Amino acid sequence: IQYFVKFFIIGITVLVVAVPEGLPLAVTISLAYSVKKMMKDNNLVRHLDACETMGNATAICSDKTGTLTMNRMTVVQAYIGDTHYHQIPSPDALVPKVLDLIVNGISINSAYTSKILPPEKEGGLPRQVGNKTECALLGFVTDLKQDYHAVRNEVPEEKLYKVYTFNSVRKSMSTVIEKPSGGYRMYSKGASEIILRKCNRILDKKGEVMPFKNKDRDEMVRTVIEPMASQGLRTICIAYRDFNDGEPTWDNESEILTELTCIAVVGIEDPVRPEVPEAIAKCKRAGITVRMVTGDNINTARAIATKCGIVTPGDDFLCLEGKEFNRLIRNEKGEVEQEKLDKIWPKLRVLARSSPTDKHTLVKGIIDSTVGEQRQVVAVTGDGTNDGPALKKADVGFAMGIAGTDVAKEASDIILTDDNFTSIVKAVMWGRNVYDSISKFLQFQLTVNVVAVIVAFTGACITQDSPLKAVQMLWVNLIMDTFASLALATEPPTESLLKRRPYGRNKPLISRTMMKNILGHSVYQLTVIFFLVFAGERFFDIDSGRKAPLHSPPSQHYTIIFNTFVLMQLFNEINSRKIHGERNVFAGIFRNLIFCSVVLGTFISQILIVEFGGKPFSCTKLTLSQWFWCLFIGIGELLWGQIISTIPTQSLKFLKEAGHGTTKEEITKDAEGLDEIDHAEMELRRGQILWFRGLNRIQTQ
Repeated sequence: IQYFVKFFIIGITVLVVAVPEGLPLAVTISLAYSVKKMMKDNNLVRHLDACETMGNATAICSDKTGTLTMNRMTVVQAYIGDTHYHQIPSPDALVPKVLDLIVNGISINSAYTSKILPPEKEGGLPRQVGNKTECALLGFVTDLKQDYHAVRNEVPEEKLYKVYTFNSVRKSMSTVIEKPSGGYRMYSKGASEIILRKCNRILDKKGEVMPFKNKDRDEMVRTVIEPMASQGLRTICIAYRDFNDGEPTWDNESEILTELTCIAVVGIEDPVRPEVPEAIAKCKRAGITVRMVTGDNINTARAIATKCGIVTPGDDFLCLEGKEFNRLIRNEKGEVEQEKLDKIWPKLRVLARSSPTDKHTLVKGIIDSTVGEQRQVVAVTGDGTNDGPALKKADVGFAMGIAGTDVAKEASDIILTDDNFTSIVKAVMWGRNVYDSISKFLQFQLTVNVVAVIVAFTGACITQDSPLKAVQMLWVNLIMDTFASLALATEPPTESLLKRRPYGRNKPLISRTMMKNILGHSVYQLTVIFFLVFAGERFFDIDSGRKAPLHSPPSQHYTIIFNTFVLMQLFNEINSRKIHGERNVFAGIFRNLIFCSVVLGTFISQILIVEFGGKPFSCTKLTLSQWFWCLFIGIGELLWGQIISTIPTQSLKFLKEAGHGTTKEEITKDAEGLDEIDHAEMELRRGQILWFRGLNRIQTQ
């Protein structure tokens, strides 16, 4: 019975060691550790898996305002009364009547929640609260030495007769007030090309009203608006209209918003964040395409995209406006056609004057596209409520932590707590790091599994007893599973991760190089262990441990085998830190304290087990020279690792990759041949497929 129990224990132990149960642990530890660390890089991860998906991103569709730029708008140029001022004019240069119209037109016709507050720190910039574009205009009023508070106190919010709020269709905002002398006055502001189309008069130098015809408008667009826009300025037009004869029908918006009188056009600058151009260059090196989707004028958008490095002079990339984009991708019925979209998106870099629907269409089109050999993985940034659908549709949605609405945050996977584009690049780095960490652990784990199982099984077959005892196997299992997943899954990311292209969605987890390492190290370890089992007693000149009776005390022979095995795993753990065939396996080892402490801790525990483990661990004390031999064989792993990395992977064509992702097509392909769809049969077939897949998985393990 005791023999039977012993064999049963050996059988169970082989099974326990054979299954790599540390893998789910490694994946979870790696993701959880990354998420915790990403918080320091201003990425608040809401869905764990988004972190890994980000490592494979091939396209980023980014907003402009606040993400690529600083979202600190300031008016830097103005066109008032036939004069183009390249700096802010002094109040004396303007006619009092015009100055008064500008101050009222801005102060009254803007949300009263937009304010400019004194700076928090001495000598800092004034704080902008509310809508940033309106804050820029209020700052313009302040620069003209006027006080917008006084105007707002005179005309409080209750006195506003009617307000047409800003939305993405109107692209303008208007406020109507009652004039003291009777009648109404409406102030309007909005995108210059839209408001100027509604103007038929303009104020000249003296503040007199002059007619404003189509040719004047084209002239103004050419001489004022385009030069401003090509410098990356957002142009806003301020206008007004008086209603003196009775009250018009306010609901008929198209009639109200015509025959305006243009007061001024201002150019607002939103400077590019200084760190963005470098971040975009990193993305390009990493094989990620950055596209800018913005509501701004196309010239402004192109200028900012050039400053960021999204488009460089001489490229044949597309910059489209929303209208043009829709015209190119929709058929006569107004439906989006994937073939048409496939012709456009690969070259599209800037989408200007775009609505949230355009953003969603673009994201969906890129994701559904089958142009490249691999499906694109798209990340999207958004801050508004109407960005929700695009954020949900994208593979990874980034919401803005500062400027973002709650709806956008709910729809997103990751929240950028500093609204900064560089944080997205950090997320890519962490995502790639997660993938690499799991691969490192797999490489280590599978080597141990292969060796431990073969040694236990063959040993048991030949010598009637496993060279590695049950408790020893469990100790090996503990160090290799739990501690190794801790050590290898917490490697910090390095910049070199951004120097390669994305892996793609169905790249196998175990690459050829890793397969080469796993097999190579297994060969070394098996050779050493079998040499020790069958010739170790002659080599060390000690008693043989083979064929020992049932309750004999632990032998030095088998203790040496156990010790050598564990030390080889320890040094192979250092080898496993690199999976792309790098030579220097120690690079950056001290940056990872967890790794160092795990290796040291395991080594110290191993000494204690061998020296004081005694009967429970089937160990006995070893002499110093035997210890040095064990260590020497262990360190041989590092040298062997160097030899393996000299063999070019290309020459080993017989090595297969493993761990492919299964695609959805595999399930649906089987259902395509049926003339009529029978759901019960499809369920049955899907059940069979899943059953076979399960069997396959067990077989692989």
